[in-house]
Amino acid sequence: MGDAPRMVEAPTRLLGGTEQNWCKAVAGGTGITALALQISKEPNTSVFKKALQKLQNNHPILNYMLQKTSSTGSASFIVNPSTPHLRLNIMNLSKTSELLRTLMSHGSNYSSLSPLHVILEHELNINEWSEDTSRLTCMKGLQLWFANVYTLADHKWVLVLRFHAGICDRTTAVSFLKELKDAMGDQKEGGGCKDEGNMGIEELIPIGKAKKTLWAHGKDMVAYSVNSFRLSNLKFKDVKSPRRSEVLRLKMNAYETQMLLAGCKLRGIKLCGALAASSLLSAYSVKRHENNQRKKYGVIFLNDCRSYLQPSLSIHEFGFYHSAISTSHEVKGEESLWELATKIYKAFENSKKNNKHFSDMTDLNFLMAKAIDNPSLTPSSALRTSLVTVFEDPVIEISTDYEREFGLDDYIGCASAHGIGPSIAIFDTVRDGQLDCACVYPAPLHSREQMQELLANMKIKLLEGFKVGEKVET
Repeated sequence: MGDAPRMVEAPTRLLGGTEQNWCKAVAGGTGITALALQISKEPNTSVFKKALQKLQNNHPILNYMLQKTSSTGSASFIVNPSTPHLRLNIMNLSKTSELLRTLMSHGSNYSSLSPLHVILEHELNINEWSEDTSRLTCMKGLQLWFANVYTLADHKWVLVLRFHAGICDRTTAVSFLKELKDAMGDQKEGGGCKDEGNMGIEELIPIGKAKKTLWAHGKDMVAYSVNSFRLSNLKFKDVKSPRRSEVLRLKMNAYETQMLLAGCKLRGIKLCGALAASSLLSAYSVKRHENNQRKKYGVIFLNDCRSYLQPSLSIHEFGFYHSAISTSHEVKGEESLWELATKIYKAFENSKKNNKHFSDMTDLNFLMAKAIDNPSLTPSSALRTSLVTVFEDPVIEISTDYEREFGLDDYIGCASAHGIGPSIAIFDTVRDGQLDCACVYPAPLHSREQMQELLANMKIKLLEGFKVGEKVET
């Protein structure tokens, strides 16, 4: 009688500190990344699926599954699941129309939004990784990304890709989209650059860059904690109702964008400084403070650390490799856009020169985890960490002939922020020379009308920056 067959367990990898934090954040509603593409040419679902499989073969992290240990609460990645997963869900016209009717019936909030916009928001609020859902399936592992196709009327379709932040920062999302478009345009076997492995960001920080004494850790955590209670916030509209992520877009035409970028270049700063400054000035003006009353606001910068790691990583190596730098700034209402933008950007730049994107990583992760576990540590239990979050660099996109042939009309990419996070998270793209920002906020903590007013004021502040008689060389 032969031996009973042995069960072979798939290898696992423990999550790094930042990845662990994202598991907690995503479970609460922050960090669900969605890419929504509207196309006007019927997609070949077979070609689409083959392209997704090609990316999955080139990037093993796309085949990872998330496993939680109920006894300890710790999480790990199942590195090589016994069965590679790829679930492509296709919604026909009838099902998509029914979904859109249901979503739009929730109120006037959706009446002016395009189907692409409504579907994006819907996807941002689907959470397979919430505590209630993951408790049921964590033993066999949770899938970390999903692909859906929605069929619209008027011969249009929306393709949506949704990722867990633990395997997908913004650089990963941008690279995924580029590689997907390349793969759909070239159906030859093979090709591409295959990842050799994946490690958490903490394991790749250059020796000495994250060094900090125990006293310095304690001092910085106290400073961050005390400072957070002194920060001003936008008025909270509803702190009790269940939250969801909603999105608004801030756009500029090619001339406005060119002038804005030229203004940044002239002053030796990046676009993120101007976007952060306009949001602070707008928040200050919305509250209409009198007598130049000073208000302090929080700004969190996210920067891609791939080029600073050891060994350095390319933009095509998927995972979460961004770090955060937390800053705070006083506003008294008299500042010009460029004065405040320069001040904000220089504070970020100095922090980065002092390696705070590495040395403060453990502190910020700890405080973020504590806030998630104890919402009362934040004003009104709102879980707001700052007024605004911006990325160090915008995404630059130039349309290709293939995209036009493919029928790509429009797309939006961003991540949810209704758990822990800012009042507004700005995902900025310069697409064919035009600024297009997806601005994510937690509702009903903030209302769509409130955020529309904030963004309208932001655009006014940005436009005023180059309409005050200054000559800017382009």
